[in-house]
Amino acid sequence: MNTLETTVRYVFLGAAACFVLGLHLMNSPRTARRGNTLSAAAMGVAIAATAVLLLDEGDITGTGWLVLVLGGVLGSALGLYAAQQIEMTAMPQLVSLFNAVGGGAAALIAVNDLLQTAHPESLGARITVPGALDIVIGAVTFSGSLIAAGKLQGWVPGRPIVFRGARGLDVALPAAFAVGTLWLVLDPQGTGGLMVLLVAALAFGVTMVLPIGGADMPVVISLLNAFTGTAVAMAGFVLAEPVLITAGALVGASGGILTKLMADAMNRSIAHIVIGGFGTGDAPAAIGPGGAPAQVRSLSADDVAIQLAYATKVIVVPGYGLAAAQAQHELGDLAALLEEHGIEVSYAVHPVAGRMPGHMNVLLAEANVPYPQLKEMDEVNPEFPQADVALVIGANDVTNPAARRPGNAISGMPILDVDRAKSIVVVKRSMGHGYAGIDNELYTNPRTGMFFTDAKKGLAELKAAVRQFVV
Repeated sequence: MNTLETTVRYVFLGAAACFVLGLHLMNSPRTARRGNTLSAAAMGVAIAATAVLLLDEGDITGTGWLVLVLGGVLGSALGLYAAQQIEMTAMPQLVSLFNAVGGGAAALIAVNDLLQTAHPESLGARITVPGALDIVIGAVTFSGSLIAAGKLQGWVPGRPIVFRGARGLDVALPAAFAVGTLWLVLDPQGTGGLMVLLVAALAFGVTMVLPIGGADMPVVISLLNAFTGTAVAMAGFVLAEPVLITAGALVGASGGILTKLMADAMNRSIAHIVIGGFGTGDAPAAIGPGGAPAQVRSLSADDVAIQLAYATKVIVVPGYGLAAAQAQHELGDLAALLEEHGIEVSYAVHPVAGRMPGHMNVLLAEANVPYPQLKEMDEVNPEFPQADVALVIGANDVTNPAARRPGNAISGMPILDVDRAKSIVVVKRSMGHGYAGIDNELYTNPRTGMFFTDAKKGLAELKAAVRQFVV
């Protein structure tokens, strides 16, 4: 090992340490941006060091360098475009696509390395077994993430899709993984094992995600993210690159922990979610403001403004409807107005609010909502009985008291105790269902008033109306 290679190895070690530190900084919203910047910078340095090492070794031809440069430029341009142009409402779909790209790239690394080895007969289990795992996990992540993104975007129905023979495939395809891996270990010179693994894994990604309903999508996104990291770690074992092993293991472990936390927040096991989820996707409005039943109390902007203006404590409950309307800035302005007049405002954020882990936190941070005001479910639930107004904006299943009763799609799921506030205001376009596809019993609570409107327009109206009443 020459001096340059030794130096590059130390650079890789430093980059891996920065990945660990960056992940630690992401534990807090206050330091998450610094953690993300540090990790991105470390990855950039690692890529540059790799390029220097390849140039010194002369292993890549002029055409190879052209492909590398064009790939880097194209990837950077697409990443910059996505960061600037993608709306927050589309962030879950974007994360799913990133998972697909990461998993697919990791699988291709193993395929390329196994096919390009000068002496395939010398490949031992140390390479072929991690290579097989890399191909399986990466290909499952690729196809599964594409289906998840399609469900979130509406290109694929959000309801659970189960076709005849699907359960049999879910048994046969993992068996094919075992056959393909054994074939690859015994015959590393052939391509038969690779083809079996690729085809079976791509098919399994589709059959795994199709039966999972929209209500479980936040957990699925987190699970596929963990798969991506694991695939990258396996690619690191194939290439004997510690930086890939470290980065992949960090993503895989953190994604796995987050998946467990998300599943616990829904009171559902990961196995139950993967075997078959629930939820039908966003249902059309069953009842609108003109046809609301007698037990539903409809409010005007002035009605809500009076309650807010004379409250002492207000708890805001954001949901996906807030993101869909892109109303986070209007909400931040309304909350700031209330605070200016001595009204305490906090935000109750359910772990699975929105369509991906942390969706609401990022959305509210974009509107410069102070981080200390964002409270997790366990912290905020005891505060609801002291709240004068619970302002629910586009949240549905996570506020449904039906979760406390057995026999329905969300039974046992921990919810925000919105119904225990002194007064409840729900800002919603209609009485339509959430992902679970069931009526929300909160809407017929005698203390609940429905403000039927688009969140962006409604919050702007509330801000103007509140100004008339605050003193």
